[in-house]
Amino acid sequence: MNNVVEIRNLGVRFATDAGDVVAVDGVSLAVEPGQVLAIVGESGSGKSVTSKTILGMLPETATVSGAVLLNGTDVTTLSGAQLRSVRGTDGAMVFQEPSTALNPVYPVGWQIAEGLRAHGTLSRKEARQQAIDILRRVGIPDPETRVDYYPHQFSGGQKQRVVIAMALVLSPEVIIADEPTTALDVTVQAEILDLLRRARDEFGTAILLITHNMGVVADLADRVAVMYQGTVVEQADVRTLFAHPQHPYTQRLLAAVPRLGVDLRPPAPPPAADPVAVARDLEVRFPGRLGRPGFTAVDGVSFSLAPGEVLGLVGESGSGKTTIGRAIAGLTRVTGGSLRVLGHEMNGVRERAFRPVRSEIGFVFQDPASSFNPLLSIAECVAEPLVVHGRAADARAARPRVDELLEAVRLPRSFGDRFPHELSGGERQRASLARSLALNPSLLIADEPTSALDVSVQATVLDLFRELQQQLGFAALFISHDLAVVDDLSDRIAVLHHGRLVEVGPSAEVLRSPQDPYTQRLLASLPVPDPVEQAARRRELAALRDAEKAG
Repeated sequence: MNNVVEIRNLGVRFATDAGDVVAVDGVSLAVEPGQVLAIVGESGSGKSVTSKTILGMLPETATVSGAVLLNGTDVTTLSGAQLRSVRGTDGAMVFQEPSTALNPVYPVGWQIAEGLRAHGTLSRKEARQQAIDILRRVGIPDPETRVDYYPHQFSGGQKQRVVIAMALVLSPEVIIADEPTTALDVTVQAEILDLLRRARDEFGTAILLITHNMGVVADLADRVAVMYQGTVVEQADVRTLFAHPQHPYTQRLLAAVPRLGVDLRPPAPPPAADPVAVARDLEVRFPGRLGRPGFTAVDGVSFSLAPGEVLGLVGESGSGKTTIGRAIAGLTRVTGGSLRVLGHEMNGVRERAFRPVRSEIGFVFQDPASSFNPLLSIAECVAEPLVVHGRAADARAARPRVDELLEAVRLPRSFGDRFPHELSGGERQRASLARSLALNPSLLIADEPTSALDVSVQATVLDLFRELQQQLGFAALFISHDLAVVDDLSDRIAVLHHGRLVEVGPSAEVLRSPQDPYTQRLLASLPVPDPVEQAARRRELAALRDAEKAG
């Protein structure tokens, strides 16, 4: 059988001011027609660099050696015009972040048709009709109308479907999917994985899947290649690799994956008399604009959070998780019901009255790269709460406390002199955790703090979070769409759906015996790092969906 992609002894070096950096060293891989090959490994292992060589997408600073055959043609020898002729037809790319892959000023139909017209002689009308057909095939509702929508008018999952439609429209032999589900909720992720599986089965398309999510690998891949520091350390079919990993790095990678049902937390303390946060029929409504009706983001939610307790808040995007976190922190106005935070009623609260309480609340943001000021050093960023609340005169005076915090989150003191862009994703997240703990808060709100991290880095951050929470005893609202992570950390779990609380209880009860159909579907949507179990879970999810449709 002829391979669609064949990589032979690939080497990639990048020229930098400090000298050449070896990103890929002696990699050999092959992808057969209709096969899904997953490349896994930590950030910096060379996964994305290897995949980008297939379509000649490396920058000019890269020097490539070896051979990269796409449908028998060595793409490393092609000119720019020749590369453009194979992109889209022989191979296509699905990028990690569809918001940046789509042009915000053109309708999605125009962007799909652009590729069709660049590679053929279709008329504008014919290209538009093909764009409508491919949008329908990837599951976009009402494609005749939505073909004229702009990217911002689609949800995250729908944008990812549009990007996949752009990749499929020219019927390529192979799709290179670079982290296609990283930032998606588990239910949307399951739909995207179903779509990629259909692309393989119906279109006969081979898929090169780049991911750090081992559950996604177990769900979709036929074969797996594990990369570490620019080399392939292990290759095997998916079942063999998960059942009998041979290389120590593969074993460590699989051991770092959080799994449902592995309860690592000690028994929760009995609830204290005075909760740090209590919601009663909480409502948060955003007003409409330009004559449009308002939107209720949180609708009649009731819960409590005891001192020293970790409450996991789960649900899909748009369920109201982040809105509740921001309301507790006083960043979003409460419009109905009651929300008491550290003894203060938030419905109608005035900023002047709440300002002293802010020092008792820490916030860990989802993306520390955007929450840190890029012009300030890490030490200055971590010192900000201390300066703002008058605990230190300036960042220099706060430096001893900053050094303590950096060491507490396992970062060297010297990292305080670096700038945010000089730290890796996991290091930035640890610095963000240090900043949130600067004032010894009674309550910590963590909003998706590990969603974009590699499994090994995520495991380090979660271990650190668990250790600090047990040492310092702060209460925590842990917001996430990753149920395995929530299971790892939380004493109790609250499940939100369309702004309403559908289920709340001890973690073991909610995750082992879910009562609400939505919670059951959420759990069934979570891919687990076991190909055999995942196949059974996929059938269970299909049955739940069929039952919902029938009901």
